[in-house]
Amino acid sequence: MIDSHHPLLLGSGSPRRLEILRTLRLPVVAVAAQANEEPLANERADDYLPRIVREKLASVASHARPKNAGAVLVADTIVVLDHEILGKPCDEAHAREMLACLSGRPHEVWTRFALASGDAPATPMHEETVRTAVYFRNLSEAEIHGYAATGEGLDKAGAYAVQGLGSFAVRRIEGSYGNVVGLPACEVVSALLGTRLLGRYPT
Repeated sequence: MIDSHHPLLLGSGSPRRLEILRTLRLPVVAVAAQANEEPLANERADDYLPRIVREKLASVASHARPKNAGAVLVADTIVVLDHEILGKPCDEAHAREMLACLSGRPHEVWTRFALASGDAPATPMHEETVRTAVYFRNLSEAEIHGYAATGEGLDKAGAYAVQGLGSFAVRRIEGSYGNVVGLPACEVVSALLGTRLLGRYPT
């Protein structure tokens, strides 16, 4: 169980996920989890995410588990447009292509997370995929080129950051905002309580 002496171990190198958990005032430590995030041939989004999350959980369990962890959390976020996975862009030109595809259209952001106990970190106690609809306004070519050139979206699925400069493109969100940032806070806390990995909240 998570407490001040047994923190939540976040298996992620994402500063955004870490910030969300710290904002929730959960005791947390972070380590980077390893996984091959390249989709397999003809792999569907609802097959891709469970595979990646399980790989991340196995990575944390085998390589980076502090002995005093009260629980383990891993997650992965993708953008889905017309049933296709949009991951992180390869370069600025790829980012421009992604943004042009998203311009003026709705898409979905999916985050899947898994929780495990500190005693059995390779065995998930809870797995869940949260989906949020995001609506982009129409973007001009100059806006697409200008935003891609900032580099903000180069390490993010879909080539944009809703919590940063990329918010200029987002007309409407239906669902969890935190999910688009990278971690659905409400669902994570509910799952921690439901699995009794967290005794009470707020702590």
